[in-house]
Amino acid sequence: MRDRMEVMATKSQRAPRRTEALSRDVIVKAATEILDAEGEDALTLRALTARLTTGYGAIYHHLADRDDLLAAATDHVIARIVTDLAVDAEPQETLRVVALGLFDAIVAHPWIGSQLTREPWPPTLLDIYESVSEQLQALDVPQRAVSASAGVLVDYILGVAGQNAANARALVNSKMDRSTFLATVAAQWAQLDPVRYPSMHKAGTQLREHDDREQFLAGIDLILAGIETVNRAGKDRSVP
Repeated sequence: MRDRMEVMATKSQRAPRRTEALSRDVIVKAATEILDAEGEDALTLRALTARLTTGYGAIYHHLADRDDLLAAATDHVIARIVTDLAVDAEPQETLRVVALGLFDAIVAHPWIGSQLTREPWPPTLLDIYESVSEQLQALDVPQRAVSASAGVLVDYILGVAGQNAANARALVNSKMDRSTFLATVAAQWAQLDPVRYPSMHKAGTQLREHDDREQFLAGIDLILAGIETVNRAGKDRSVP
């Protein structure tokens, strides 16, 4: 009798099993929540099965392995940014919308930046290049220049967004609010050799009012202006 009661108690202590069927979307959403809350190292199949109260087999039914899961989570966040675009918008404005959407997504989900550069040409990165290239073609950028122009834009977006995501993590780890954090950095810059770092000294005086998104968009506009200038010059040279 006692053995039977111990078995029943053991069963009652086990985590409840999931009653409703899992879907790929439910799994990917749960993985994204883990990544956002605890970072990439926290996403293990054990953690995911515990969160979903399911077994490994149910996960493997929808996803091949952890790499497949990370790729799916990345696509889950990025896909709509590069596909759900206003059809009647000017291509230059659409490029700004895509760029800012990617910037915000990577800052909000820092793990995405490393996923997009983990391996050469992952599918989500291909979708980004395709979206950017389509808008450049709508701007009448010559086909021979589309690839290079798209590369410059995407490299800038990923680079700046990745750096700002790193800054955001540093801010969280510092336990400071943003204004205090920027004031601390400005004070550090003020201690630099003014002869060797004159520009950093000047930048430090403006750092407290610094707006990451505003500066990012300024860079996008500079790149687009450069593409337009080169495009126009090429057309002028082709006129007899």
